[in-house]
Amino acid sequence: MSGSYDDSVGVEVSSDSFWEVGNYKRTVKRIDDGHRLCNDLMNCIHERARIEKGYAQQLTEWAKRWKQLVEKGPQYGTVERAWCAFMSEAEKVSELHLEVKGSLMNEDFEKIKNWQKEAFHKQMMGGFKETKEAEDGFRKAQKPWAKKLKEVEAAKKAYHAACKEEKLAISRETNSKADPALNPEQLKKLQDKVERSKQDVLKTKEKYEKSLKELDNATPQYMENMEQVFEQCQQFEEKRLRFFREVLLEVQKHLDLSNVASYKNIYRELEQNIKTADAVEDLRWFRANQGPGMSMNWPQFEEWSADLNRTLSRREKKKASDGVTLTGINQTGDQVSQPNKHSSVSSYEKNQSYPTDWSDEESNNPFSSTDANGDTNPFDEDTPPTMEVRVRALYDYEGQEQDELSFKAGDELTKMENEDEQGWCKGRLDNGQVGLYPANYVEPIQ
Repeated sequence: MSGSYDDSVGVEVSSDSFWEVGNYKRTVKRIDDGHRLCNDLMNCIHERARIEKGYAQQLTEWAKRWKQLVEKGPQYGTVERAWCAFMSEAEKVSELHLEVKGSLMNEDFEKIKNWQKEAFHKQMMGGFKETKEAEDGFRKAQKPWAKKLKEVEAAKKAYHAACKEEKLAISRETNSKADPALNPEQLKKLQDKVERSKQDVLKTKEKYEKSLKELDNATPQYMENMEQVFEQCQQFEEKRLRFFREVLLEVQKHLDLSNVASYKNIYRELEQNIKTADAVEDLRWFRANQGPGMSMNWPQFEEWSADLNRTLSRREKKKASDGVTLTGINQTGDQVSQPNKHSSVSSYEKNQSYPTDWSDEESNNPFSSTDANGDTNPFDEDTPPTMEVRVRALYDYEGQEQDELSFKAGDELTKMENEDEQGWCKGRLDNGQVGLYPANYVEPIQ
């Protein structure tokens, strides 16, 4: 490494040592680096705060989406509640991470910003006051020693040049003795040149040794002055290092949620919710609400009555079972329980209607949907037209009957008719197949 102290002191640096002329600049540069490191640490914390905020938002969106999917899906009972507990956990953890983001920005970030402003003072001409003070201190401490070092370098250069000249003169004298063409006068001149060069060597050597001794005498004072300025820089840097350590510990406390009581409670509650899931209880619930435990209007003998406008099929009787009194029809058994949010997941209720050969309708019924001439029954209500809507499947569904559609989650199809009372829609696949499907297995395409 080579360089110079300043324009007036052209001293070559022969090593990387701190004591070499100009090598104190690394210590001075450390002050400027301290200011930049404050900026770097603030940027680091700011980025982490953005990550915390983004993670909190993702947790919230994830919890909202999956809570809707689970509630609309086929899962039921205690296992459903255990599943939904994960979404509650995500919402609570999201709030904690938003608090972390707030602590990082409002406390840690601001603390570094304020400390930096107090520790570094900008000058009108640029740079920092602390940097200039260190630069001036080192320059003042090094200038006397650097001046003597320059004298040593000059003396050494003169001495080495004299030695070189002496060697050259001796060589010329030696060669002239073997040359018969030279006269005695020329030989005398060469001998005088050798003598003068020897005297120059002695003089330059003496001056070189003297300047070197003076440099050695000035070195202790030089080292003391440099140490004093360096120690001041060390104290300034020590304040920064200790402050960084303090801030990093506070950041660690804000990031470490394992020591937050509410964080521990979230997962303790989650574990309890999961452990409350009871397969036996869920199976018992399904048996009572969706299985053999359900009540049933078993077929009974029904007298024909002229008071009836027309007889009803079993499917129509199920639709009319909500409080309508029918003359001449005796119904036994308990009222069929109302289907809950999961009752439309399968075609169970739809399959409760018997095949067409069990229908009470007769072809000679004058009040059937079609009269003898094949025209529409004037007593039937007009069915309003339904606008076709494109929908997307949320889950896989395998049709249980010939009139049902089958599709995979993500498939798109066209809804042709709105949901009926039993939770079924009529739709058409892209291949042209038309059939029924459970309404809550799809969602409209926005």
